[in-house]
Amino acid sequence: MPGSTPASRMAFSPCETCNQVSDMMFKIALRNALRQKRRTILTLLTMVGGFVLAAVSIGWSDGSYNNIINMFTRNHLGHIQIHGQGYLDKPSIYNSIADYEEIGGAIQRLPGAETWTPRLFAAGLASAGDHSATAQIIGIDPAREQRATRFAQKIVAGTTLGEQPEHGVVLGKNLAEVLRAQIDDELVIVSQAADGSIANDLYHIVGIMQSGEEMSDRTSLYMHLADAQVLFTLESRVHEIAIIIEDLGAINAMMKKIREQPGIAELSVEPWQEFARSFYQAMKADLEGMWIMIFVIVLIVAIGVLNTVLMSVLERTREYGVAKAIGTRPGQIFCQVMYEVNLLALVAIILG
Repeated sequence: MPGSTPASRMAFSPCETCNQVSDMMFKIALRNALRQKRRTILTLLTMVGGFVLAAVSIGWSDGSYNNIINMFTRNHLGHIQIHGQGYLDKPSIYNSIADYEEIGGAIQRLPGAETWTPRLFAAGLASAGDHSATAQIIGIDPAREQRATRFAQKIVAGTTLGEQPEHGVVLGKNLAEVLRAQIDDELVIVSQAADGSIANDLYHIVGIMQSGEEMSDRTSLYMHLADAQVLFTLESRVHEIAIIIEDLGAINAMMKKIREQPGIAELSVEPWQEFARSFYQAMKADLEGMWIMIFVIVLIVAIGVLNTVLMSVLERTREYGVAKAIGTRPGQIFCQVMYEVNLLALVAIILG
């Protein structure tokens, strides 16, 4: 008929209808949330408190673990270590690394590698005067060890080892107490050399160090790498290459690059998680405990929110009955409740 509006012009598109329904549900959810202001504020405070507590716990944990790992690895171990195959499982004076200078030089040229330091290990008997004790003898390059682990900062008496071999040794603090040794005292070391002969020589104590690890300070005896190589007939050989990298998060990528270097194929390249396995397992256990605590926090918050939603739904049972009577589908009522919960969660996230 003339002047009449076609049905196609009066009908709404499905998208417009959905938008209108969503807008209406949002408005209803907002009004329902503001209906009981005290309850809404209490629920928001519960959710905000849960979010803040969880976020602070995760952030504090990550920061603490990163600092602890960095201190632990930089104090002595290094981020990555290179050994002969099977050395970590069964240390032996015979399982050594040749051409370590070439290997270290190649590693130093890799992007992301900060520094490296060679070490030689052996067990022996240390005697000062009338007192003796077993010791772990560690041969180090003083200059490289200083760059890698700040060795000189651990000296509590006397001086550190010189850059040139001078038959000097540095004792762990507890070992010095057992031997009742003082600075400038003479120390006799007896052990077995790599060629099967008896390794023994006389040294003088130049310093006493404290690493903070009681067991290490009870057994550690440091000497210049060159002196140790002569004592144990291991010229141009070491047992370990410790590597410090710039970014601890890039440790796997750095290990892959190291394994591709010449002379590494027959050696074992391990991250700190392998050669400090007990520390790593303890850290993982503590981390799992933290996640359990966060789960409990989230569960408490969820129960509080569920209680609020349940009270809100029970208060509006008649309203939902009227809504169903005029044609509102159960799914739409459920969506309306979810709108209200999500609205509270969104505000809590913003505030938290």
